[in-house]
Amino acid sequence: MPTAEEIERRVAVADEARSERRSAAARRVGDLAERHAELAEQLGDVERELGEVLAESGDVIEIDELAVFTDVPVAELTRWLNYAKPSRTKRKKPVGVNHTRTTQAPKPAASHETAQPKPAAAQDIPFARSGTVSTSAVAS
Repeated sequence: MPTAEEIERRVAVADEARSERRSAAARRVGDLAERHAELAEQLGDVERELGEVLAESGDVIEIDELAVFTDVPVAELTRWLNYAKPSRTKRKKPVGVNHTRTTQAPKPAASHETAQPKPAAAQDIPFARSGTVSTSAVAS
């Protein structure tokens, strides 16, 4: 049976090997992520340039013709062309204007009573969040 010191040594050796593998994996992922970011930036630049060329040459050659001559699918050429076009922004609706149509008849106007208002009943008094009676409701 191993001694306590031998067990600690074995654990340390196992941890060291695992730690080295973890560090190596983390370094590799970091390097690849950095490379990916650089390539993605380069790819974005190339796609933007392709889109600009497609937009500039649109008056002399159609997308369909380019697809035939270059063996690049129409969908890909169209995507690059659209990549170069600035995106349109939606117009905002004016504030306070309701553009929905309703089929209901307008509600009748409130009746104008000339009688004195009735004192509030206990169930009509609003409660505050804490469950206590609102002081403004009690005063009325």
